[in-house]
Amino acid sequence: MTGTHLGMPAFPPFPDAAREAVRDGVLRANLRHATHTIRGKRARAVAELADWERLRAAGKAVKDHTLRHLDRYLLQLEASVTAAGGTVHWAADADEANRIVTELVLATGESEVVKVKSMATQETGLNEALEAAGIAAYETDLAELIVQLGHDRPSHILVPAIHRNRHEIRDIFRSEMGGWGRPAPEDLGDDPRELAEAARLHLREKFLRAKVAVSGANFVVAETGTMVVLESEGNGRMCLTLPDTLISVVGIEKVVPTFRDLEVFLQTLPRSSTAERMNPYTTMWTGTHEGDGPSTFHLVLLDNGRTDTLADATGRQALRCIRCSACLNVCPVYERAGGHAYGSVYPGPIGAVLSPQLRGTADAVDASLPYASTLCGACYEVCPVAIDIPEILLHLRERVVQGGPVTREGVRVRLRPAHGHTAERAAMRAARLLLNHDDWPVALRAGERLLARARRLRPRRLPGPGRAWTDTRELPGLPAEPFRDWWLRERGNRP
Repeated sequence: MTGTHLGMPAFPPFPDAAREAVRDGVLRANLRHATHTIRGKRARAVAELADWERLRAAGKAVKDHTLRHLDRYLLQLEASVTAAGGTVHWAADADEANRIVTELVLATGESEVVKVKSMATQETGLNEALEAAGIAAYETDLAELIVQLGHDRPSHILVPAIHRNRHEIRDIFRSEMGGWGRPAPEDLGDDPRELAEAARLHLREKFLRAKVAVSGANFVVAETGTMVVLESEGNGRMCLTLPDTLISVVGIEKVVPTFRDLEVFLQTLPRSSTAERMNPYTTMWTGTHEGDGPSTFHLVLLDNGRTDTLADATGRQALRCIRCSACLNVCPVYERAGGHAYGSVYPGPIGAVLSPQLRGTADAVDASLPYASTLCGACYEVCPVAIDIPEILLHLRERVVQGGPVTREGVRVRLRPAHGHTAERAAMRAARLLLNHDDWPVALRAGERLLARARRLRPRRLPGPGRAWTDTRELPGLPAEPFRDWWLRERGNRP
């Protein structure tokens, strides 16, 4: 898929980007405050449900069932949307999705669109594609508006402007709003209510004149052809109801079989994302209805590497993701490095396993992402659909180091091992030879004895390939005596 794209410019590998990010004290303070606040509220909201673990298991089961039969449910979805008056388009990659949307907008004769917050359109780089065609795309989600006005990039799935504080937002509104439409008041302060009112007035004129809107969807129901968008502000609902034409770009993994399946996710998604019992705005629409909402509806179903990911028995569980962002808020790596360091529209733990599968691991950025984790497991514990992110991270690390068979563009190919891991592969081969040998306990004991004798020569940094480890970590201190000596002295030969 030559058009696979995840909506970010060229970026350095994660270790380099993270090294720069952790030096930014303001960024770290903003992230620490926001993630601690969100995860504390989420924990309280989840604790209210005695059957949370059963809901979690049910969500996993629904998603796994759907992914096993995705071909059938996608065809059913197409039939349902078409019967309800909509038009379905199939996009194999980002370029095709952008071309379809651009042509649909140009066919209306309009030169601007309003947008609902959408990870899929960020993934494809739709805003840039529309701009190249002379079409202005206006983000209407408050956080997305802040990012757009600040000529910035999203750094969080749920709160794209999480890296900004209210003082920075005030300055962005003052300096940039006038160039995009209604300017901010000259005396605008940094009180959240003032900032929200400035955004409301700025966006209201766009809502009232827009003829075309672009959205994503949290879920799509194969049985009825229903699109579902959950949000907290109401700006999305303005986009979904006021314009004449609505174009929704949706990843093929967002489908669920029946309307009843929504019962599970409408309980787990709000609590895991915004720590609310339910979203303030849950908008559903099925096709078109005369005199009610847009008169023309287009659904663009996006693959962009998802079918290849589905072919991986271990990695496919990442497609269960419902974009709640709970994993980001508990991740110690994300809290310190921020979202931009991941070089993808999908940051945090889920981005570390999803982006390398959608894009492949040939690029240095994607090859580094599976290592952007401490493997502490906190992401798995909070995931509302039980994605075992640590398992996928280890799976992808093996792919980077060893290479092996993968599916790319629907074809089974064999990847070569990535550069820079020769010493690691040699160490693993040596360990395998040692542990497979009949006398391995004797050899291991001899090696430990030799290392124990050299304990006083412990360097502060490892030489050669080991430098990569000590560039970011301190060598642990050595105990006063080897464990084997302690065991023999304290317990003798007892088991």
